[in-house]
Amino acid sequence: MMRKVTSLYLRYAALMAFLVLYGCNPSDQLTENTEENVAGEIQTELNNLTDVWYPRVIDNDHGGYLSRFAYDWQPEDPQDKMIVTQSRHLWTLSKLGEHEPENQSYKEYAAHGFDFLKNHMWDSQYGGFYQLVNREGEPIPNNGEPIDKTLYGNAFALYGLSAYYHYSGNPAAIELAKQTFNWLETHSHDPIHGGYYQPLGRDGTPDTSGTPKDYNSGIHILEALTELYTVWKDDLVRERLEEMFYIVRDTMVTDKGYLNLYFEADWTHLSYQDSSKAVIMENIGDDHVTPGHDIETAYLLLEAAHVLGMEEDQETHRIAKKLTDHTLETGWDDEAGGFYDIGYYFPGDQELTIVEDTKNWWAQAEGLNTLLIMSDLYPNDPHNYFEKFLRQWEYIQNNLIDPEHGGWYDSGLDKQPDSKTGLKAQIWKGNYHTIRSLLNCFNRLSE
Repeated sequence: MMRKVTSLYLRYAALMAFLVLYGCNPSDQLTENTEENVAGEIQTELNNLTDVWYPRVIDNDHGGYLSRFAYDWQPEDPQDKMIVTQSRHLWTLSKLGEHEPENQSYKEYAAHGFDFLKNHMWDSQYGGFYQLVNREGEPIPNNGEPIDKTLYGNAFALYGLSAYYHYSGNPAAIELAKQTFNWLETHSHDPIHGGYYQPLGRDGTPDTSGTPKDYNSGIHILEALTELYTVWKDDLVRERLEEMFYIVRDTMVTDKGYLNLYFEADWTHLSYQDSSKAVIMENIGDDHVTPGHDIETAYLLLEAAHVLGMEEDQETHRIAKKLTDHTLETGWDDEAGGFYDIGYYFPGDQELTIVEDTKNWWAQAEGLNTLLIMSDLYPNDPHNYFEKFLRQWEYIQNNLIDPEHGGWYDSGLDKQPDSKTGLKAQIWKGNYHTIRSLLNCFNRLSE
């Protein structure tokens, strides 16, 4: 796949200088031409991604989708199947089918995945979806622990099933989505403090020790309920959607503009902020700033507000902007572009310290989408969201898109050049972040 190597950002800057030099009003001419060009480039990459993923990942022997591929897209063992990856493929194929209604292959591929979820990943004895099964669809322990379930996994099942029903109209899909919602309502939902417990036993019993609630499952059950309410206008679904919307917006997001990560049942934040730097670094995985999730959450809050009929809610816009601005001001590489992985406010520091300057693929995709949304909402903001969007797209083209084998590297080459030979797919690396972002950006630019 040959791609243009000309820098989009340099073309942008040159055109801006030309228009200003000759007394033209650059904004309308520049935006119209640039958006049309970028929309074309994004559609090309969408086509490249769908071609490299489908039908390659379809498991015609055992059902569902294959999970693990090498850098050159050769399948590798183990081919275990996680509910998160399987459901994300179902969601992605449903959205691609709506984007290209003339392509009936998506309907076939999505139905293939739905059958695997229904027949192999749903626990017919206790209800709920298994977190992990082997290639044949038999439940297996997760990381050596007993067979378990999670809010995170069941949230993505809900997400995929809802999108598939919207696309296909298959009544079995909405029935399974309703069963999933009701199972979570019975087992995972906290009727006292609100929200949902993340770790669950096979029978659905919540594990309230350790870190029973967290930001990651929280933002994704918000996302799932948003998708579900689109197709099922149930009063309780709306109540739970509103509940999670306000928990994420008003409890998880800090005054500085980033998400706290882990919580006790009553939403007390679990933090190492009062510990020494050595202790903080030992536990950095449980307490840090994650720019990718922050900028993704800005989009998810705006999406949920739209579905709730709160598109013009100024507090939601303010919080979404704060999440975006904090990410740009503290977690954005102003020289090369791209968003860093992890930072921390060490005790006594006013500035965020970047402790992992790598740039995960999914964070770059989510950032691209949110930057374009912000450029529409705040076209004259001094953060120059549209300029940052162009630079982010350039960064992705130069550091994440594989021009030889197709697909995206798992991390930006500017920080991790060995990503060239890393896995193109595994149970935690699918294509939902990338294809969702590109679909959203293409549609917004095309409007």
